[in-house]
Amino acid sequence: MMVHPVDPDYLPMTGFLPRLELSDVAAARAVIRSMGAEDPMAAVPEGVAVEIRQASARDGSEIEVVVFRPAHRPAQPPAVVAYFHGGGFVFGDARTDVRVPSALAADLDAVVVSVNYRLAPEFPFPTPFDDCFDALAWIAGDNDLGIDPTRIVVAGISAGAGLAAAVALRARDAGGPAVCFQALDSPVLDDRLRTVSATEYTDSLLWNRPNAADSWHHYLGTNADLSRTSEYAAPARARDLAGLPPAYITVSSFDPLRDEGIEYAQRLTDAGVPTELHLYPGTFHGSAGAFPQAAISQRVNADYTAAIRRALAPSNHAHR
Repeated sequence: MMVHPVDPDYLPMTGFLPRLELSDVAAARAVIRSMGAEDPMAAVPEGVAVEIRQASARDGSEIEVVVFRPAHRPAQPPAVVAYFHGGGFVFGDARTDVRVPSALAADLDAVVVSVNYRLAPEFPFPTPFDDCFDALAWIAGDNDLGIDPTRIVVAGISAGAGLAAAVALRARDAGGPAVCFQALDSPVLDDRLRTVSATEYTDSLLWNRPNAADSWHHYLGTNADLSRTSEYAAPARARDLAGLPPAYITVSSFDPLRDEGIEYAQRLTDAGVPTELHLYPGTFHGSAGAFPQAAISQRVNADYTAAIRRALAPSNHAHR
């Protein structure tokens, strides 16, 4: 097994990480459930109200969304963050993955809507993607959220960050909803898994090449023609990135997804999209979420929040 020089703050804790294998989805979901807090809502900061709502999907289903809102009513309509949780497209849910979206609501004084999109393999692409885009349309549409429609951010981690990137692509192509920023933490972007990091990190902590390959297999479906993968499934396949909203991309040094995030940031920059890229040494996929108390994790999370705050500053919207 390759030894990765992770940040010293992580060393005392890495032995407690579970072995996650996505070849068996039911077993992987059981591992994730065993890691969860007994009451995930206990992580919600004081002063943030939580509400479960329903948005309509294009197939007639209801999409559950968890709305985090500052308890006080601001003088001006608040910004909104459409948040998509991680989980390799096959596990995770908005009711338990509450730490980041609720913290964003508190720190940004914004409404955060976390989307409980349907999961693969029971619901392969395009259903999870369609759920996320339909939820975005609901957020931006005629509802009682009371948000500022000129300040809509899409955000997520891992598979959720890949979905956020895909939703931004679709919104550009469809002429709306208007997205002002995309905040992509360790995004899943490329089903081809041909980068150096995707090739080398076969036994990295929490997430590795076999997990990435299994995740894509579940998401794209058993009969998928991989030569024709949609750019809305794998945004790295998009030929044209011009006209997308400004982006913030976080990658970890010991993550098979590292290089596809770097390449996407480079291509966005080449296409004229304002893009900020952070590569954190000593980190691995999901490390900031697994060990949020570590100093490096606190920096990762603070930088992510600060990037969204800058994007939502009034000076960035005066010309819109």
